[in-house]
Amino acid sequence: MSAPPPGQADARPLRIAHVAPVATSVPPPRSGSIETLTSILTEGLVREGHDVTLFANASSHTGARLHSLFERGYRDDGTLWPWELCELFNLAAAIERADQFDIIHCQVEYYPQSLAFSRLSSTPIVQTLHLAPSPAEVRLWSQYPEAPFIAISHEQATRLAGLNVVDTIHHAIDTDRFGWRATPDDYLVFLGRFTEGKGVLQAIEVARRAGLRLMLAAAENEYYRDTIAPHVDGKRIVYVGEVEHDAKVALLGGARALIYPVQQAEPFGLVLAEAMACGTPVAALDKGAVREVVEDGVTGRVFQALDELVAGLPSVFTLDRARVRQRAVDRFGVDRWVKAHVEVYRQLVAAGSPLAGRSA
Repeated sequence: MSAPPPGQADARPLRIAHVAPVATSVPPPRSGSIETLTSILTEGLVREGHDVTLFANASSHTGARLHSLFERGYRDDGTLWPWELCELFNLAAAIERADQFDIIHCQVEYYPQSLAFSRLSSTPIVQTLHLAPSPAEVRLWSQYPEAPFIAISHEQATRLAGLNVVDTIHHAIDTDRFGWRATPDDYLVFLGRFTEGKGVLQAIEVARRAGLRLMLAAAENEYYRDTIAPHVDGKRIVYVGEVEHDAKVALLGGARALIYPVQQAEPFGLVLAEAMACGTPVAALDKGAVREVVEDGVTGRVFQALDELVAGLPSVFTLDRARVRQRAVDRFGVDRWVKAHVEVYRQLVAAGSPLAGRSA
Protein backbone atom coordinates (compact mmCIF):
# COMPACT_ATOMS: atom_id res chain seq x y z
CA MET A 1 0.00 0.00 0.00
CA SER A 2 1.45 3.35 -1.00
CA ALA A 3 1.36 6.24 1.46
CA PRO A 4 -0.82 9.29 0.69
CA PRO A 5 0.91 12.50 -0.46
CA PRO A 6 2.34 14.67 2.35
CA GLY A 7 -0.39 16.62 4.16
CA GLN A 8 -3.17 14.54 2.61
CA ALA A 9 -4.92 11.99 4.81
CA ASP A 10 -5.61 8.51 3.45
CA ALA A 11 -9.40 8.51 3.27
CA ARG A 12 -9.97 5.28 1.38
CA PRO A 13 -12.21 2.67 3.04
CA LEU A 14 -10.34 0.08 5.05
CA ARG A 15 -10.81 -3.68 4.82
CA ILE A 16 -11.24 -4.68 8.46
CA ALA A 17 -11.52 -8.08 10.11
CA HIS A 18 -13.24 -7.70 13.48
CA VAL A 19 -12.78 -10.84 15.59
CA ALA A 20 -15.39 -11.17 18.35
CA PRO A 21 -15.52 -13.64 21.21
CA VAL A 22 -17.73 -16.59 20.29
CA ALA A 23 -19.26 -17.02 23.74
CA THR A 24 -22.61 -15.64 22.58
CA SER A 25 -24.09 -13.67 19.70
CA VAL A 26 -23.06 -10.17 18.64
CA PRO A 27 -24.89 -8.20 19.95
CA PRO A 28 -25.84 -10.38 22.93
CA PRO A 29 -29.47 -11.16 23.79
CA ARG A 30 -29.01 -9.94 27.37
CA SER A 31 -25.77 -9.17 29.18
CA GLY A 32 -22.38 -9.27 27.51
CA SER A 33 -20.45 -6.01 27.45
CA ILE A 34 -17.71 -7.23 25.11
CA GLU A 35 -20.17 -8.50 22.52
CA THR A 36 -22.16 -5.27 22.85
CA LEU A 37 -19.07 -3.14 22.32
CA THR A 38 -17.94 -5.29 19.39
CA SER A 39 -21.33 -4.79 17.76
CA ILE A 40 -21.33 -1.02 18.31
CA LEU A 41 -17.86 -0.64 16.78
CA THR A 42 -18.58 -2.99 13.88
CA GLU A 43 -21.79 -1.22 12.91
CA GLY A 44 -20.15 2.18 13.31
CA LEU A 45 -17.34 1.19 10.97
CA VAL A 46 -19.86 -0.09 8.41
CA ARG A 47 -21.77 3.21 8.58
CA GLU A 48 -18.50 5.04 7.93
CA GLY A 49 -18.15 3.10 4.67
CA HIS A 50 -15.47 0.59 5.64
CA ASP A 51 -15.48 -3.00 4.39
CA VAL A 52 -15.88 -5.00 7.59
CA THR A 53 -15.98 -8.75 8.14
CA LEU A 54 -17.18 -9.83 11.58
CA PHE A 55 -15.89 -13.18 12.81
CA ALA A 56 -18.58 -14.33 15.25
CA ASN A 57 -21.14 -17.09 15.65
CA ALA A 58 -24.04 -17.42 13.20
CA SER A 59 -26.68 -16.15 15.64
CA SER A 60 -25.13 -12.67 15.37
CA HIS A 61 -26.81 -9.76 13.59
CA THR A 62 -24.67 -7.27 11.70
CA GLY A 63 -24.50 -4.99 8.70
CA ALA A 64 -20.97 -6.28 8.09
CA ARG A 65 -20.04 -9.44 6.25
CA LEU A 66 -20.44 -12.29 8.78
CA HIS A 67 -18.06 -15.25 8.92
CA SER A 68 -19.18 -18.02 11.28
CA LEU A 69 -17.84 -21.40 12.31
CA PHE A 70 -20.47 -22.03 14.99
CA GLU A 71 -24.25 -21.70 14.92
CA ARG A 72 -24.36 -20.61 18.56
CA GLY A 73 -21.90 -19.53 21.22
CA TYR A 74 -20.41 -21.88 23.78
CA ARG A 75 -22.44 -20.24 26.56
CA ASP A 76 -25.53 -21.48 24.74
CA ASP A 77 -24.21 -24.81 23.47
CA GLY A 78 -22.51 -27.02 26.05
CA THR A 79 -21.07 -29.31 23.36
CA LEU A 80 -18.65 -26.56 22.26
CA TRP A 81 -15.80 -27.44 24.59
CA PRO A 82 -13.12 -26.51 25.44
CA TRP A 83 -14.12 -22.92 24.92
CA GLU A 84 -10.52 -21.86 24.31
CA LEU A 85 -10.40 -24.03 21.19
CA CYS A 86 -13.57 -22.39 19.88
CA GLU A 87 -11.97 -18.98 20.31
CA LEU A 88 -8.77 -20.19 18.65
CA PHE A 89 -10.61 -21.57 15.62
CA ASN A 90 -12.55 -18.31 15.21
CA LEU A 91 -9.32 -16.29 15.39
CA ALA A 92 -7.52 -18.64 12.99
CA ALA A 93 -10.31 -18.19 10.45
CA ALA A 94 -9.43 -14.48 10.25
CA ILE A 95 -5.66 -15.10 10.14
CA GLU A 96 -6.08 -17.63 7.33
CA ARG A 97 -7.70 -14.86 5.28
CA ALA A 98 -5.25 -12.16 6.31
CA ASP A 99 -4.46 -11.10 2.75
CA GLN A 100 -8.11 -10.05 2.34
CA PHE A 101 -7.79 -7.36 5.03
CA ASP A 102 -5.81 -4.23 5.82
CA ILE A 103 -6.13 -4.74 9.59
CA ILE A 104 -7.31 -7.47 11.96
CA HIS A 105 -8.78 -6.28 15.27
CA CYS A 106 -9.31 -8.87 18.02
CA GLN A 107 -11.64 -8.27 20.97
CA VAL A 108 -10.17 -10.25 23.85
CA GLU A 109 -12.13 -11.33 26.92
CA TYR A 110 -9.55 -13.28 28.91
CA TYR A 111 -6.16 -13.37 27.22
CA PRO A 112 -4.75 -12.37 23.81
CA GLN A 113 -4.35 -15.60 21.86
CA SER A 114 -3.78 -13.37 18.85
CA LEU A 115 -0.27 -12.54 20.07
CA ALA A 116 0.97 -15.90 18.84
CA PHE A 117 -0.06 -14.98 15.28
CA SER A 118 1.37 -11.45 15.22
CA ARG A 119 4.65 -12.47 13.55
CA LEU A 120 2.95 -14.92 11.19
CA SER A 121 0.26 -12.71 9.71
CA SER A 122 0.80 -10.69 6.54
CA THR A 123 -1.69 -8.16 7.96
CA PRO A 124 -1.22 -6.14 11.19
CA ILE A 125 -3.14 -7.49 14.19
CA VAL A 126 -4.26 -5.23 17.04
CA GLN A 127 -5.93 -6.42 20.22
CA THR A 128 -8.29 -4.83 22.72
CA LEU A 129 -8.27 -6.49 26.12
CA HIS A 130 -11.36 -6.28 28.32
CA LEU A 131 -9.89 -7.05 31.73
CA ALA A 132 -7.26 -5.83 34.17
CA PRO A 133 -4.27 -8.15 33.62
CA SER A 134 -1.99 -9.37 36.37
CA PRO A 135 1.75 -8.62 36.33
CA ALA A 136 2.44 -12.30 35.63
CA GLU A 137 0.18 -12.20 32.56
CA VAL A 138 1.87 -9.06 31.23
CA ARG A 139 5.30 -10.64 31.72
CA LEU A 140 4.19 -13.61 29.63
CA TRP A 141 2.70 -11.42 26.91
CA SER A 142 5.91 -9.36 26.76
CA GLN A 143 7.43 -12.13 24.64
CA TYR A 144 5.68 -10.18 21.86
CA PRO A 145 6.61 -6.60 22.83
CA GLU A 146 5.92 -5.25 19.35
CA ALA A 147 2.32 -6.51 19.17
CA PRO A 148 -0.04 -3.50 19.38
CA PHE A 149 -2.75 -3.10 22.02
CA ILE A 150 -5.53 -0.52 22.24
CA ALA A 151 -6.10 0.21 25.94
CA ILE A 152 -9.64 0.94 27.15
CA SER A 153 -8.48 3.28 29.92
CA HIS A 154 -5.33 4.88 31.27
CA GLU A 155 -5.70 2.58 34.26
CA GLN A 156 -5.44 -0.43 31.97
CA ALA A 157 -2.61 1.14 29.94
CA THR A 158 -0.59 1.46 33.16
CA ARG A 159 -1.10 -2.24 33.82
CA LEU A 160 0.09 -3.02 30.28
CA ALA A 161 3.42 -1.26 30.88
CA GLY A 162 6.17 -2.77 28.75
CA LEU A 163 3.77 -3.77 25.97
CA ASN A 164 3.05 -1.79 22.81
CA VAL A 165 0.00 0.29 23.79
CA VAL A 166 -0.59 2.34 20.65
CA ASP A 167 -3.53 4.35 22.03
CA THR A 168 -6.07 4.60 24.84
CA ILE A 169 -9.68 4.81 23.66
CA HIS A 170 -12.47 4.94 26.22
CA HIS A 171 -15.51 2.80 25.43
CA ALA A 172 -18.65 4.08 23.73
CA ILE A 173 -22.33 3.34 24.08
CA ASP A 174 -25.17 3.97 21.67
CA THR A 175 -26.66 6.84 23.67
CA ASP A 176 -29.63 7.06 21.30
CA ARG A 177 -30.82 3.75 22.77
CA PHE A 178 -30.72 5.06 26.33
CA GLY A 179 -33.67 7.31 27.12
CA TRP A 180 -33.38 9.39 30.27
CA ARG A 181 -35.75 10.39 33.06
CA ALA A 182 -35.75 13.75 34.79
CA THR A 183 -37.59 12.39 37.83
CA PRO A 184 -36.61 8.93 39.07
CA ASP A 185 -38.43 6.47 41.28
CA ASP A 186 -37.34 5.87 44.87
CA TYR A 187 -34.77 3.08 44.62
CA LEU A 188 -31.08 2.38 44.08
CA VAL A 189 -29.76 -0.06 41.49
CA PHE A 190 -26.85 -2.48 41.26
CA LEU A 191 -26.21 -3.88 37.78
CA GLY A 192 -23.29 -6.16 37.04
CA ARG A 193 -22.03 -9.71 37.38
CA PHE A 194 -22.49 -11.30 40.78
CA THR A 195 -18.91 -11.63 41.97
CA GLU A 196 -17.13 -10.61 45.15
CA GLY A 197 -15.07 -8.04 43.25
CA LYS A 198 -18.17 -6.19 41.99
CA GLY A 199 -19.16 -5.25 45.53
CA VAL A 200 -22.75 -6.46 45.53
CA LEU A 201 -22.70 -7.17 49.29
CA GLN A 202 -21.45 -3.64 49.86
CA ALA A 203 -24.29 -2.32 47.66
CA ILE A 204 -26.77 -4.15 49.87
CA GLU A 205 -25.16 -2.62 52.95
CA VAL A 206 -25.39 0.87 51.44
CA ALA A 207 -29.09 0.44 50.68
CA ARG A 208 -29.88 -0.84 54.16
CA ARG A 209 -28.00 1.92 55.90
CA ALA A 210 -29.61 4.54 53.66
CA GLY A 211 -33.07 3.06 54.21
CA LEU A 212 -33.69 2.69 50.48
CA ARG A 213 -34.83 -0.15 48.23
CA LEU A 214 -32.13 -1.79 46.10
CA MET A 215 -32.76 -3.48 42.76
CA LEU A 216 -30.24 -6.17 41.79
CA ALA A 217 -29.91 -7.05 38.10
CA ALA A 218 -27.59 -9.76 36.80
CA ALA A 219 -27.60 -13.39 35.76
CA GLU A 220 -28.03 -15.85 38.60
CA ASN A 221 -24.89 -17.82 39.39
CA GLU A 222 -23.39 -19.82 42.24
CA TYR A 223 -22.17 -16.69 44.05
CA TYR A 224 -25.68 -15.27 43.93
CA ARG A 225 -27.28 -18.46 45.23
CA ASP A 226 -24.72 -18.99 48.02
CA THR A 227 -23.96 -15.43 49.11
CA ILE A 228 -26.52 -12.93 47.82
CA ALA A 229 -29.85 -14.75 47.81
CA PRO A 230 -30.08 -14.93 51.63
CA HIS A 231 -30.19 -11.10 51.68
CA VAL A 232 -32.97 -10.81 49.08
CA ASP A 233 -36.36 -10.27 50.70
CA GLY A 234 -38.32 -9.03 47.67
CA LYS A 235 -39.16 -5.77 49.44
CA ARG A 236 -36.05 -3.81 50.41
CA ILE A 237 -33.60 -5.97 48.46
CA VAL A 238 -35.17 -7.06 45.18
CA TYR A 239 -33.68 -9.41 42.60
CA VAL A 240 -35.00 -8.72 39.09
CA GLY A 241 -32.80 -11.19 37.19
CA GLU A 242 -30.80 -10.70 34.03
CA VAL A 243 -32.46 -7.96 31.99
CA GLU A 244 -32.66 -7.29 28.27
CA HIS A 245 -31.77 -3.88 26.89
CA ASP A 246 -35.14 -2.11 27.17
CA ALA A 247 -35.66 -3.41 30.70
CA LYS A 248 -32.15 -2.33 31.62
CA VAL A 249 -32.78 1.20 30.37
CA ALA A 250 -36.02 1.39 32.33
CA LEU A 251 -34.34 0.05 35.46
CA LEU A 252 -31.36 2.42 35.26
CA GLY A 253 -33.50 5.43 34.32
CA GLY A 254 -35.83 4.90 37.26
CA ALA A 255 -33.05 4.71 39.85
CA ARG A 256 -32.03 7.61 42.06
CA ALA A 257 -28.44 6.40 41.69
CA LEU A 258 -26.34 3.50 40.46
CA ILE A 259 -24.39 2.02 43.36
CA TYR A 260 -20.90 0.93 42.28
CA PRO A 261 -18.95 -0.08 45.40
CA VAL A 262 -16.43 -2.08 43.37
CA GLN A 263 -13.90 -4.01 45.47
CA GLN A 264 -11.48 -4.94 42.71
CA ALA A 265 -9.98 -2.48 40.25
CA GLU A 266 -11.59 -2.69 36.83
CA PRO A 267 -10.28 -1.28 33.55
CA PHE A 268 -13.46 0.63 32.66
CA GLY A 269 -16.97 -0.10 33.98
CA LEU A 270 -19.42 0.13 31.08
CA VAL A 271 -22.47 0.22 33.35
CA LEU A 272 -21.26 3.58 34.68
CA ALA A 273 -21.60 5.15 31.23
CA GLU A 274 -24.92 3.38 30.64
CA ALA A 275 -26.39 4.75 33.87
CA MET A 276 -25.22 8.26 33.01
CA ALA A 277 -26.82 7.99 29.56
CA CYS A 278 -30.11 7.43 31.41
CA GLY A 279 -29.49 10.59 33.45
CA THR A 280 -28.78 8.51 36.54
CA PRO A 281 -25.81 9.64 38.66
CA VAL A 282 -23.29 7.21 40.11
CA ALA A 283 -22.11 6.61 43.67
CA ALA A 284 -18.82 4.72 43.34
CA LEU A 285 -15.71 3.74 45.23
CA ASP A 286 -12.42 5.06 43.92
CA LYS A 287 -10.88 1.98 42.34
CA GLY A 288 -9.53 1.21 38.89
CA ALA A 289 -10.74 3.48 36.10
CA VAL A 290 -13.71 4.92 38.03
CA ARG A 291 -12.34 8.50 38.01
CA GLU A 292 -11.77 8.28 34.25
CA VAL A 293 -15.45 7.50 33.71
CA VAL A 294 -17.20 9.39 36.53
CA GLU A 295 -16.74 13.16 36.73
CA ASP A 296 -16.83 13.73 40.47
CA GLY A 297 -19.53 16.23 41.34
CA VAL A 298 -20.94 16.28 37.80
CA THR A 299 -22.05 12.78 36.75
CA GLY A 300 -21.67 11.20 40.17
CA ARG A 301 -19.53 11.12 43.26
CA VAL A 302 -16.38 9.10 43.89
CA PHE A 303 -15.67 8.05 47.47
CA GLN A 304 -12.69 6.55 49.25
CA ALA A 305 -14.63 4.31 51.64
CA LEU A 306 -18.08 2.81 52.09
CA ASP A 307 -18.90 5.02 55.10
CA GLU A 308 -18.18 8.08 52.97
CA LEU A 309 -20.39 6.73 50.20
CA VAL A 310 -23.34 6.21 52.54
CA ALA A 311 -22.91 9.68 54.04
CA GLY A 312 -22.52 11.25 50.61
CA LEU A 313 -25.56 9.69 48.93
CA PRO A 314 -27.74 12.80 49.41
CA SER A 315 -25.21 14.85 47.41
CA VAL A 316 -25.44 12.30 44.58
CA PHE A 317 -29.23 12.62 44.46
CA THR A 318 -29.00 16.39 43.95
CA LEU A 319 -26.92 16.20 40.77
CA ASP A 320 -28.58 17.57 37.62
CA ARG A 321 -29.85 14.52 35.71
CA ALA A 322 -30.07 16.45 32.43
CA ARG A 323 -26.40 17.37 32.75
CA VAL A 324 -25.50 13.79 33.66
CA ARG A 325 -27.17 12.64 30.46
CA GLN A 326 -25.51 15.33 28.32
CA ARG A 327 -22.03 14.54 29.62
CA ALA A 328 -22.57 10.88 28.73
CA VAL A 329 -23.55 11.86 25.20
CA ASP A 330 -20.54 14.18 24.87
CA ARG A 331 -17.97 11.76 26.28
CA PHE A 332 -19.13 8.31 25.22
CA GLY A 333 -20.69 8.83 21.80
CA VAL A 334 -20.16 6.29 19.03
CA ASP A 335 -18.85 8.68 16.34
CA ARG A 336 -15.89 9.73 18.50
CA TRP A 337 -15.10 6.10 19.26
CA VAL A 338 -15.22 4.92 15.66
CA LYS A 339 -13.06 7.78 14.38
CA ALA A 340 -10.44 7.12 17.07
CA HIS A 341 -10.23 3.46 16.05
CA VAL A 342 -9.95 4.28 12.35
CA GLU A 343 -7.05 6.62 13.11
CA VAL A 344 -5.23 3.83 14.95
CA TYR A 345 -5.97 1.37 12.16
CA ARG A 346 -4.50 3.70 9.55
CA GLN A 347 -1.35 4.20 11.62
CA LEU A 348 -0.88 0.45 11.96
CA VAL A 349 -1.59 -0.20 8.30
CA ALA A 350 1.00 2.42 7.33
CA ALA A 351 3.55 0.77 9.64
CA GLY A 352 2.85 -2.67 8.17
CA SER A 353 3.02 -6.17 9.58
CA PRO A 354 6.20 -7.50 11.26
CA LEU A 355 6.09 -10.26 8.68
CA ALA A 356 6.48 -7.76 5.84
CA GLY A 357 10.02 -6.87 6.88
CA ARG A 358 11.26 -10.44 7.26
CA SER A 359 13.15 -12.30 4.61
CA ALA A 360 11.74 -15.57 3.33
